[in-house]
Amino acid sequence: MYGDFAGMYDPLMKDVDYDSWAEYLLRFIGAEKLRVTDCACGTGEITLRLARAGHIMTGVDISGDMLRIASEKARRAALKIPFVEQDMRKLALHRPQDAIICACDGVNYLDSLKAAEEFFEAANAALKVGGLLLFDISSQYKLENILGCNTFAEDEQGGAYIWKNNYDPESRLIEMELTFFERQGELYRRFTERHIQRAHGTDELLKALCRAGFDAEAYDFETMDPVRPDSERVQFSGRKRR
Repeated sequence: MYGDFAGMYDPLMKDVDYDSWAEYLLRFIGAEKLRVTDCACGTGEITLRLARAGHIMTGVDISGDMLRIASEKARRAALKIPFVEQDMRKLALHRPQDAIICACDGVNYLDSLKAAEEFFEAANAALKVGGLLLFDISSQYKLENILGCNTFAEDEQGGAYIWKNNYDPESRLIEMELTFFERQGELYRRFTERHIQRAHGTDELLKALCRAGFDAEAYDFETMDPVRPDSERVQFSGRKRR
């Protein structure tokens, strides 16, 4: 997962407003200098922005290819950020954190409620008392009704992709088959990746967070409003109980 795709990830995500995303997270985290770990950090776009905002950042991801790109970005930006290859369900950090974040579908890739609970428990153990866990998901509504069993394609200057989805309502798993055509001179290199995400329910995640030791709330993404039936992205905020 995110092997060959790592090199094409940023161009394909060029329309994502990472500045706005980071500002939204800072509404929860605040301006005070904190130790923050970014789980499923990918190529580090959120990590770097929070570091520039003054926080002491650590990036964690299961993909070494993504982390190499994130590390190079941090080096070019003269930011000292450790990037660690690690499964976030087994999160192990050197010192307690003030906040742990996981942006842009990281929890969707935990393909069972048990896997999500393992992450919540690991995050709770890695946080200081009163520490904050922030993560978002693509909602069940989005995975079932918008991505569903649909196919998407895009032709970019440096390449193209075909994205085929297959959603199973019984398991609530969506299988994404992504075929990429990366331009190399006059030719194209083709490669395929398969990704699985789970359509987690908002209420089941709130209950799981409670069991893991958090007081938690959920919001319609980029707002502080309640989650709507047609919310496409849901933001969760959990605080480690004393």
